[in-house]
Amino acid sequence: MTKNDGRVLALDLGTSSARALVLSESDAAPIPGALARHKIAPTYGHDGSATLDLHEYVEGLLSCLDELEQNGHLDGIGAIVLSSQWHSIVALDNKGVAQTPVITWADTRAIDHGLGASFDEQAFHARTGTWLHRLYWTRRIPWLLSSGSPEQFAGLPDLVLERLTGERVTSVSIASGTGTLDLAGGAYDDEALEIAGVTADRLPQIVPTGWTGTLSAEYARRWPGLVGVPVHPPTGDGAASNVGTGGYDAGTAAVTVGTSAAVRVVHPIENAPELPWELWRYRVDDKRAVTGMAFSAAGNLHAWLTGVLRLESDEPLGVEIGGTHAIAIPFMAGTRPPATVPGGSGVYFGLSFDDSSADLLAAALQGASLEIDRGLRQLDKLFGQELEVVLGGGGIDASEWWRRCLTATFARPTTVCAEPEVGARGAAAVALGLSPEAGGEHLTPAAEDVSRLADLRTRYESLRELAVQASSI
Repeated sequence: MTKNDGRVLALDLGTSSARALVLSESDAAPIPGALARHKIAPTYGHDGSATLDLHEYVEGLLSCLDELEQNGHLDGIGAIVLSSQWHSIVALDNKGVAQTPVITWADTRAIDHGLGASFDEQAFHARTGTWLHRLYWTRRIPWLLSSGSPEQFAGLPDLVLERLTGERVTSVSIASGTGTLDLAGGAYDDEALEIAGVTADRLPQIVPTGWTGTLSAEYARRWPGLVGVPVHPPTGDGAASNVGTGGYDAGTAAVTVGTSAAVRVVHPIENAPELPWELWRYRVDDKRAVTGMAFSAAGNLHAWLTGVLRLESDEPLGVEIGGTHAIAIPFMAGTRPPATVPGGSGVYFGLSFDDSSADLLAAALQGASLEIDRGLRQLDKLFGQELEVVLGGGGIDASEWWRRCLTATFARPTTVCAEPEVGARGAAAVALGLSPEAGGEHLTPAAEDVSRLADLRTRYESLRELAVQASSI
């Protein structure tokens, strides 16, 4: 750390909000009251588009720093760290001016151009941790090139970093989420670049974890307390959330619920276990990887249902865990790779006139829990043990019922992270070498809940297969 040692400014670039908050340098705990939030409203289209206005997003983030400055919270800052959504992309012209909005992870418009029988996707997946899927730049860049004439490409965190420091660079963590990184080597993968149709100089330069920049003169004048404070490379939100939740060893799986959800394990990149086809692998930093599975319907599903159903409570009050007759397959936002179920494929089975709005919410949360459990069981198998589980994120913090449902679905004890701002906390921990603990309550699954969910799982799996088949019709 350099001057002003003691506090950390964390910028969290989410899909539903951009946040700036101040943390304690010693344990990455938030300073009470030192949080500013700018709500983000993605634009969704019937064509599968899911975008953010870049200018509005960045200006909203900068206004968060202005708010912290006005309230005296930018004094004593010793480091600036970033946690950011993975997978975003912006097409730029030869002067670096954006030609498109921010295309988010939820955008499904990129198309499959096909590579022929000679392409070995199994080897590609083992090397990059990703697939040739619409989520990644290997599909998104050819699509953008086919509909325009961009010269360069960057993600949201790369452009935020450039706005703050004047340098357009990326981290090994953010680059791994593009699907163009050789995980072992930490550089852009030659075959991925060839598939994307670009050379490395058209993408942001990858800098090591220890790289730092400083704020440009414009922002040094705007926020005098941040003059000379090192700005660290961004960490992908999934990796940051794992570390921030307290899941940063190969014996612990972190289940995080924000807008989307994921189950992941952090482990050394060296001697990493062979990657199964169904799981992805990204980088945390120069030495660690994160392996897991992500799910597109989670906190967004909860928020949508509570609004549509006009529920007075965010909880399915009075509904037993695993006790609903109706079963929900939560494919409202489609599936993540390697599956290709499109958005708009969510299904309810077994609805009856005696189902209440609380029953419908409970069924959806149970479906999301069972999806997450599919990933957890694969990670158990990969790491050769029943993993310990920590729960974290805003969705976990907001719903006691969902915490108990997840615990019963996993049929094992869980530990809840006491701090909901796990992304910011994890970014600080990665940058500064901290090891935060979960620090929250320990949950033990109720035997009757476990039994009901075990019965529900059998019916769910059969109906899930029907939903997958129907999505291709």
